[in-house]
Amino acid sequence: MQTFNLPKNATCLIFDIDNTLYTCPEYAHEQIDSQIRHYADLRGMTHDAARKLISDERKKYAAAHDGKKISLGNLFTKLGISIEESIAWRKTLFDPADYLRRDERLIATLSDLKKRFHLICVTNNPVLPAEKTLSALGVLDLIEKTIGLDTCYKSKPAREMLECAMQTAGVSAHECISIGDRYDIDLALPLEMGMGGILVRGVEEVYELPQILQSAAEPSL
Repeated sequence: MQTFNLPKNATCLIFDIDNTLYTCPEYAHEQIDSQIRHYADLRGMTHDAARKLISDERKKYAAAHDGKKISLGNLFTKLGISIEESIAWRKTLFDPADYLRRDERLIATLSDLKKRFHLICVTNNPVLPAEKTLSALGVLDLIEKTIGLDTCYKSKPAREMLECAMQTAGVSAHECISIGDRYDIDLALPLEMGMGGILVRGVEEVYELPQILQSAAEPSL
């Protein structure tokens, strides 16, 4: 876990979902690979050829942008697939219930955090599959709002999604902490906007957040 500029007066936590609120490499891989396979089928390519194309495009983007990563949704737009089309794919190509189960420890963690913070999710999935994921984990009722690909028709990093989160909670950027597993996608823009940030490697580190955030809020001696 890495922390960045944690505000002492934070009142809102903005969570990524995939690879943040669960650790399941198989499901994380299938979400991406199912879309690449579908793209290949539409274009008359082999699946392996499409995988190589996506990998090469990611490398080209990183080389041209100081090593930064690009989301799959934004990458697909460069290949002629609109955000609207990506939304339709993500609603039907995978089912989180096939991979994820109720997480009692995550439920306890978010229940504790909800006593002190607004809890918002911002994800590059549409709201429907995102909320199916939260439901499979048992935490849907603990999240105040899920902001997805079909909320602003933008893919992270997108200022509009973060502004929607702040508007929902009625807070300023300086009261928010963005939490996710990818610095370029989940943290770089929030930090630029004045939020704090926490980079996690999966749900095991999310379990530690109540203690981390309590320590951040305590006055220095």
